[in-house]
Amino acid sequence: MRIELIAPSGATLDNRSPEAAMAWLSQQGVTVSNSACTTRVYQRFSGTDAERLAEMNHLSRMPPDCVAMAMRGGYGLHRLLHQMEWHPIAATVEKGLQICGHSDFTAFHLGLLAKTGAVSLAGPMLNYDFGRIEDNAVVSPDPFMWTHFKRAVQERALRAEISASQPLSLLSDKPKTCSGLLWGGNLTILTSLIGTSYFPSQEQIQRGILFLEDVNEHPYRIERMLMQLLDTGVLASQSAILMGSFSAYRLYDADRGYSLQSAFEAIRARLPDSVPILTDFPFGHQPQKLTLPIGAIAEIEASALGFSIAADW
Repeated sequence: MRIELIAPSGATLDNRSPEAAMAWLSQQGVTVSNSACTTRVYQRFSGTDAERLAEMNHLSRMPPDCVAMAMRGGYGLHRLLHQMEWHPIAATVEKGLQICGHSDFTAFHLGLLAKTGAVSLAGPMLNYDFGRIEDNAVVSPDPFMWTHFKRAVQERALRAEISASQPLSLLSDKPKTCSGLLWGGNLTILTSLIGTSYFPSQEQIQRGILFLEDVNEHPYRIERMLMQLLDTGVLASQSAILMGSFSAYRLYDADRGYSLQSAFEAIRARLPDSVPILTDFPFGHQPQKLTLPIGAIAEIEASALGFSIAADW
């Protein structure tokens, strides 16, 4: 496997992360290219707008047998969207190039889908997933993440079983099945694209399977963004909604029992019963995550006890 690094968003916060990540990947037999992007810094970004844009547009000239992986998220891709060479990039994806990332990279995923319909991978990034630092020490990559990432890039397949009760959906022990275009990502980024040409069309996402996650957002902010998706008709038009990890937020005394579950319940109350909200989906700002093909057709089989997801692309 060959990974070509790209750094379209924030600069590295701790140089130990990319160094440890590249060392670990090398031990697995992975060739990592463009390591220079991990040390670029301009203000809060991993390089000037011109540097980062050139790197992203270079995707159209990458070898089709490699994986382009984002170094980290943060913020920065919104500045580049209007100058992205979407169709040349999609042509290289059609030849075999796979492009992977999450968080701020959601802007690229959805822009590519909206502009071209091409498939890209919502999945691990270099610094956090392969060189995460906790308690001042580097942590080994999550085996679940690594297994599903390899399956995605080598077999172009997604297979996962999630065993977790589903109180937000009116599901019985008899499985409910549905299929649709898999799309989504970071909730904040996704809602920021509504009304722009980088948000997928209603025709593309009608009866789709929408997955969502976020980090450092209080539940009331999550609820507010979900309400926006609800009031624009996006949520009710889906076959299923998958709630991933909503992490690293803090509740306050003034919440008086209000919680993330309360936010989800407020959305559930206004959705048709036919649209299941499935929780504990392993994706987001957490070590254990799937690699998801945005723009591919996925199949869901769900019951009150959990659900499965599968896709080939």
